[in-house]
Amino acid sequence: MITISAFEWVPDFARGQVRDLRPRWALEEAGLPYQTRLLKMGEQDTAEYRALQPFGQVPIFQEDGVTLFETGAIVLHIGERSEALLPKDPVARAHATQWVIAALNSIEPFVLQVALIDLFYKDEEWAKLRRPGAAEFAQKRLTGLANALGDKAYLDGERFTVGDLMMSSVLRILPALTNEHANLKAYVERCTARPAFQRALAAQLEDFKDAA
Repeated sequence: MITISAFEWVPDFARGQVRDLRPRWALEEAGLPYQTRLLKMGEQDTAEYRALQPFGQVPIFQEDGVTLFETGAIVLHIGERSEALLPKDPVARAHATQWVIAALNSIEPFVLQVALIDLFYKDEEWAKLRRPGAAEFAQKRLTGLANALGDKAYLDGERFTVGDLMMSSVLRILPALTNEHANLKAYVERCTARPAFQRALAAQLEDFKDAA
């Protein structure tokens, strides 16, 4: 059985955003059953867990002696087992993988800069000075993405792939940025309306509820 690690509790603003949602979604799309390993506060810093995830983060993926960390690596590993996420055609697979990397390298760091300011530091003087520049740069990246998406349903056309799963997950971090681009807003809504996403989100929220 596949096991995904997740936190037993997070603050309300983080619920529905914790990154174990990404492999949960991939597993739902692939039709693969899984269970969760819920970590109590501080358990991510134990020697046992750090041996599996050196940075003390979630999620980790475990199955039959295989342990993986980093959501990009995990969702690509899941995708290898499901044509619903990774097409068989080598070029189409490369394009889907390309968008996974773009989500994590070209979009997420810059969205996160703004999100961290808004969530944790908005009253700090340095943050008030930094936010306009951070938001402007993030918007440059989002404009490039919006132009690449155009009027397509998904990044590579009419077919949803693991690249869309990862990109829409990143764009959900701070909707106020994404919503400035009508096609990106509609794209995120399209992706997250998928039944597999809704099941994954409900499962994450249920775990928090059960642990309360």
